[in-house]
Amino acid sequence: MKMEHYKYDFTSVIERSGKDALAVDSLGGPLASAPALPKEGFDAIPMWVADMNFPTVPTVQEAIIRRVEHPAFGYFLPTEEYYESIIRWQETRNGVKGLTPDCIGYENGVLGGVISALTAFASPGDKVLLHSPTYIGFTASIENNGYQIIHSPLKKEEDGTWRMDYEDMDAKLKAEHIHVAVFCSPHNPCGRVWEREELERAMEVYQKNDCVVISDEIWSDILLNGHRHIPVQSVSEDARNRTVALYAPSKTFNLAGLIGSYHIIYNAYLRDRVRAKGSKSHYNNMNVLSMHALIGAYQSEGQKWVDELCQVLSQNINFACDYIAKHFPGIEVSKPEGTYMLFLDCSKWCKAHKKSVGELLKAGWDVGVAWQDGRIFHGSCAIRMNLALPLSRVKEALERLKRYVF
Repeated sequence: MKMEHYKYDFTSVIERSGKDALAVDSLGGPLASAPALPKEGFDAIPMWVADMNFPTVPTVQEAIIRRVEHPAFGYFLPTEEYYESIIRWQETRNGVKGLTPDCIGYENGVLGGVISALTAFASPGDKVLLHSPTYIGFTASIENNGYQIIHSPLKKEEDGTWRMDYEDMDAKLKAEHIHVAVFCSPHNPCGRVWEREELERAMEVYQKNDCVVISDEIWSDILLNGHRHIPVQSVSEDARNRTVALYAPSKTFNLAGLIGSYHIIYNAYLRDRVRAKGSKSHYNNMNVLSMHALIGAYQSEGQKWVDELCQVLSQNINFACDYIAKHFPGIEVSKPEGTYMLFLDCSKWCKAHKKSVGELLKAGWDVGVAWQDGRIFHGSCAIRMNLALPLSRVKEALERLKRYVF
């Protein structure tokens, strides 16, 4: 399908400066992970923060505007429509059957949900298993709460496919006496959409070691080139009862600034413990506008919008991976199956050109390619690159890299 045949707008370059956009307004500022400002003559192309440079589906704004037109914003409770929207979305997108409102709970954010679940089943000082490369949000939130992260590195096969090392997972769970693991599906930053057999084997390892699984599935709607998300809880009865799953419309519909995620927990014991922890701060409460944003997003029009989004992102990913393979010798990238992030392995290029990855990053920033340091994701010589932009901007970024950097 060609871009001009899409119903929704994924081609316009929207101006985000001065509109509360971290991805643009923090460049060159005090935030440690922010790229530097470009040199004079280059505009910045935001390719670091994991949000999208597309307008959201119109039904989100329509739902918020309808609610804002009413002049009172007092205390409220989540509506039946809120829960029904989630149940319908999970059934349609992920094939989930039998989900009830009792199993759904609000979370201020996926990372907040991770910490509520973690503190419910482990104490500060305890060790937690994660795969590496690792999402920086996991690293910060888990370590800030006093836990020790034990990494089980993903293995990259000759064809570039990232795989879990089940033997390593099992050995570390046993040796370190670990009983809580944080899982990521689809995986950030590697972009793997785990297959059913892979999930089954991972969950068998966790079951053998009596390990509660906290599964971040926030990327479950962002699927590329026909890949399908399989909820971790769906692979076995034990997985259903062992797993705290976390979802949100924020990645899917570009709503991170509105705040609002949710958990799905089938097991009553796990559910009671997580909710007790989440309630202790008295801050884990829904915003009325984020509730209406979710309801606006999780409609039939939202379904169509996401289908088009995934086609646009697939086109961007395919173009970028082909371009990199052709024009950037020494830069290796495994084509992601989900998410809109590339994780570039720059080891061979840096070695051949006697440059550090920091120097490479800076060369890109100088010409306005605001990509992200992959070392904070436990990639020793890596760069993370957001491709959720109009294809014209993706092409411009890659052409600048070709001309000025590589």
